[in-house]
Amino acid sequence: MIETLIYVAVGLFAIGLYLSWTAGRLDRLHARIDAARAALDAQLVRRASVAQELATSGVLDPAASIVLYEAAHAARQAEEEQREVAESELSQALRAVFGETEQVEEVREAPGGEEAAGELAAAVRRVPMARRFHNDAVRAARALRRHRTVRWFRLAGHAPFPLAFEMDDEPPVALADRG
Repeated sequence: MIETLIYVAVGLFAIGLYLSWTAGRLDRLHARIDAARAALDAQLVRRASVAQELATSGVLDPAASIVLYEAAHAARQAEEEQREVAESELSQALRAVFGETEQVEEVREAPGGEEAAGELAAAVRRVPMARRFHNDAVRAARALRRHRTVRWFRLAGHAPFPLAFEMDDEPPVALADRG
């Protein structure tokens, strides 16, 4: 009788330990998602700011300046529901404006242009990396949340189901080549 109670207690302890470990892992994944989302937001804001600054610098031709400024402004002002679309439109505007190497060379030749082109190139390279880190964290959390144990014992608590950030983040070829 006493042996049975000991086995039951050990079994319940092991199950509790596993559930606690799984809940902690899920909590860490949610924290990782939050940190990755903050980093992604920072990179998106940086890219839009650099693009806006370049558009107002007078280095670009007027049509390119307007296209780039409007897309960057829309990306910075977008509500959360429209953010992916606005950021994708900024990526398209960047590809349209800096699709040719000559345009990047014109920017580089202007006073302060070398620095501006370098900042923009760095910003457009960092966005896909930040998005990839965020979406990898989301993928891991979703996989864990799909397990029956997590659902049955409601280990995710009231945390919202994590959503990936899907956008067009293809950098312009002329900027992506710059080191």
